Amino acid sequence: MLDSIWKDIKKEFSYGNMVTRIIFVNVGFFLFIYLVKLILRGIHGGASSFDVAFENFSNFFSLSGNLFFDLTHPWVFFTHMFLHFGFFHILWNMLFLYWFGRIVGDFIGNQRVLPLYLLGGLAGAISYVVFANVAYGGQGFAYGASGAVNAIVVAAAVISPDYIIRLLFFGDVKLKFIAAIVVLLSIMGIADLNNTGGNIAHLGGALFGWFFILKLREGSDLSTGINKVLNKITNFYKGIPEKSKTKSRKGPRMAYKNPNKKQAKGNAASDAVDLSHQEQIDFILDKIKQSGYESLSAAEKEFLFNASKK
Repeated sequence: MLDSIWKDIKKEFSYGNMVTRIIFVNVGFFLFIYLVKLILRGIHGGASSFDVAFENFSNFFSLSGNLFFDLTHPWVFFTHMFLHFGFFHILWNMLFLYWFGRIVGDFIGNQRVLPLYLLGGLAGAISYVVFANVAYGGQGFAYGASGAVNAIVVAAAVISPDYIIRLLFFGDVKLKFIAAIVVLLSIMGIADLNNTGGNIAHLGGALFGWFFILKLREGSDLSTGINKVLNKITNFYKGIPEKSKTKSRKGPRMAYKNPNKKQAKGNAASDAVDLSHQEQIDFILDKIKQSGYESLSAAEKEFLFNASKK
């Protein structure tokens, strides 16, 4: 049974959209944290040494108000936005991410969801660190995906403010009202001195979500740089198995080329000369889904145009 569950998870992660993948990473990290907590509980029991050990462990992934700590632990700028303690903390964040992330992906492309999440969480982190240093002298730690999720919620509302979703107990509600309530709750939390630093981070993420869509409408895509970095990382790790296979081959190797076979040049679709006509169409459609129509080469556009006339 466990093997079947693991296969289903890998399948969903490989073929699902970016929202699904982000949720899986958050849930996986959540389960990892509680597994470590269980192990530490077994080692230390109910003693105060357990509290110290688990606090040190959790702080290793949390964002600190102390800028020196953050700079010497730079991964916390990103790990904190995948870190949750408590079932309802992660539940509400993942539900909002699922509802609004799918809307963002449908309107501006699946490839922009993760950059928006990461940059929104980073904007929330910077807001928190600045506030913590001004108000608390750099004390405290922050964690959770709320800043990143708020960026996605507000971005969805800015993209299509009158888009209607149906909420349990409330019925049909427009996105602009949901985003306004989310922002208002953070402002009220600050006024009540309730999780003040966290609510500052929420507002920082929300503000970035608005800014992201504003710049996108002006023709400046803030996700481009992040996607380039992510693609380089992905390609690097994809290349490792290929390199290991190459190194494992022993003895001389010779490549044979069919002189009667025409070599296609210029684009990925034409390079795949062994693909069927339908497979080439599917390849191009997948490319459009991931990167948009403008990412196609001239030859790919011509191929798709000719295919549509058949």
